[in-house]
Amino acid sequence: MYDYLIAGAGLYGSVFAYEAKKRNKTCLVIDKRPHIGGNIYTENRSGIDVHVYGAHIFHTSDKPVWEYINRFAGFNGYINSPVAIYKDELYNLPFNMNTFSRIWGIKTPDEAKAIIAAQIKESGITEPKNLEEQALALVGRDIYEKLVRGYTEKQWGRKCRDLPAFIIKRLPLRFTFDNNYFNDRYQGIPEGGYTRIIGKMLEGAEVRLGTDYFEFIKNNKNTAKKTVYTGMIDEYFGYIYGALQYRSIRFETEELPTDNYQGNAVVNYTDYEVPYTRIIEHKHFDFGTQPTTIVSREYPAEWEKSGEPYYPVNDEANEALYERYKALAKGHDEVIFGGRLGQYKYYDMDKTIKAALDAAAAEFEGL
Repeated sequence: MYDYLIAGAGLYGSVFAYEAKKRNKTCLVIDKRPHIGGNIYTENRSGIDVHVYGAHIFHTSDKPVWEYINRFAGFNGYINSPVAIYKDELYNLPFNMNTFSRIWGIKTPDEAKAIIAAQIKESGITEPKNLEEQALALVGRDIYEKLVRGYTEKQWGRKCRDLPAFIIKRLPLRFTFDNNYFNDRYQGIPEGGYTRIIGKMLEGAEVRLGTDYFEFIKNNKNTAKKTVYTGMIDEYFGYIYGALQYRSIRFETEELPTDNYQGNAVVNYTDYEVPYTRIIEHKHFDFGTQPTTIVSREYPAEWEKSGEPYYPVNDEANEALYERYKALAKGHDEVIFGGRLGQYKYYDMDKTIKAALDAAAAEFEGL
């Protein structure tokens, strides 16, 4: 009999396990994958730390969370400065003065603001009814067509005019020549990769990999006093109200005989005709100098139950369905539902850590 059965060896489950072990609680951590780390799993190949499930750049303005994660690794000071390719044109992201200068040949913030304001006025949209109208009302026609439309339609698998407006409540415009994608004070990539962090968090806990929760629980119903469940909440309840929707990603990763393929860690492809949304060149996250390089192309896809769910589709219908499952979960005091799938919410890593710490505080300190 363990104190806690933790289903999922990703960031949320691992933080909770670490906090439980500090309080002398026993934990059994299981994961259906053959490795720890969940979606932040990194694997060293040819001396390069590969982000197997897509790029994960740690960033936060929460100092306690930053200090917490630094217990487990040092960070290298990497600053995320992606670029976007539209047809044969290259732009800086986020939308900043470098972007505006490249699009319109202007030099000053006032010039950029005037063009954007004129395009917004020209759209005549005052009450956006879909994502396309919302984007046009926020950034105007040029930025929408070149940098928003194609990427968004690939990401969601739907036309922008068929997506709800609230998906992009804002599109930040930065009127400085600053290519730092995040505004957060703290940012970087952990030295040695994310898997090492998770390994340190799970020291002292029993871990069983390649273990599906539902198969395990059939024959081990009394394994623990309480369960921390980080899988899909609708699956936990047998899809009794129906399945929540997710978007998935297919990754194509290859090693290339060159020391520098694209000159940047993240390059987005915003033209709809290019089937992938971005290419990640992993070595640049660590300022690598290896003689070869490894790149990953990301192809968004519809999620099917046999696949891996990545992004919750948080439209009104799915949010209403999730609320029904959330109400059902309140009647299960023996289970803590957490993480991206357990709470049907897209979490950045710092928010995942904070949510797990809050759950631990509520569990162990009654906070």
